[in-house]
Amino acid sequence: MWSCTGVRWSPDGPALTWYGPGRGSRSSPLRYGRALAFRAEGVRRCTGVRRAGRLTPCPGGREIPAGAGRDQCAECARLDRSFSVAADTNAADPRTYRVYLAWFGPGLTKAGITAEERGPVRLLEQGAVAYCWLGRGPLMAARRTEEVLRAGLGVPDRIPYARKRAVRDRLPPFAERRAELAALHARAAALPGRAETLETLPCEVADHTEAFGLAGLPRPAGVVAGLTAGGTVAGVLAGAAGPDLHFADGLVVDTRLLSGWVLAAADPAARTSVPVVPVAEPPAEPDGLF
Repeated sequence: MWSCTGVRWSPDGPALTWYGPGRGSRSSPLRYGRALAFRAEGVRRCTGVRRAGRLTPCPGGREIPAGAGRDQCAECARLDRSFSVAADTNAADPRTYRVYLAWFGPGLTKAGITAEERGPVRLLEQGAVAYCWLGRGPLMAARRTEEVLRAGLGVPDRIPYARKRAVRDRLPPFAERRAELAALHARAAALPGRAETLETLPCEVADHTEAFGLAGLPRPAGVVAGLTAGGTVAGVLAGAAGPDLHFADGLVVDTRLLSGWVLAAADPAARTSVPVVPVAEPPAEPDGLF
């Protein structure tokens, strides 16, 4: 039995990933314009802890709620955060880090850091439509710069996915988002208090319109609220951004809600039968699913 472990991005595009006890991991590339249909089986279970690209299964195989944004039980989540750059519990990471500015829509920008060896993968994972690098250097210097940017520019470190997906089908031309990022990069470069050990990088805006399949993306009509045992999702995949899969009929599937389920192939002609909620106005505050 192969359990879904969510979507993984690479420069080649998105892929659904799987884990099978005793068989390790595998992936299934996702292609836009093709039918995608699956059915959930059994119950949703914790996926365990992933470190250095290796997955350690949850020892108890604990059940987790169908609508939870995190695919871990409380015990595995605590273990995961005990040695994590994101949780500031792994400050000794010797890798070179990069500071970036990411653009998700008009006025929706954030600052963040990622290991240089990962390239643009972190930006793809977050659903950044466009981005630019600001600097590179040791982890703590990058982290300090990130904090200076948040305070000096008034940009957040997180933007809820509900707000990102709400504007994805009606984005301004590339020239406009490039100009917004370039202006922000100039302001960031002029801020005092940036770490002296961080090397400044020029503003070169990259764009993910093609990678995400954003051209002609349908307006979101509904979002899957969670899978159910025996419930089916079916349609033609139109695009993907971050963890979100966009179907041609306007359905959006947050693949974080797939992680932990055993998924079986379904009839492409089947109708989606899992709970779907209307796309509402984006919340003013984060909803806990980042």
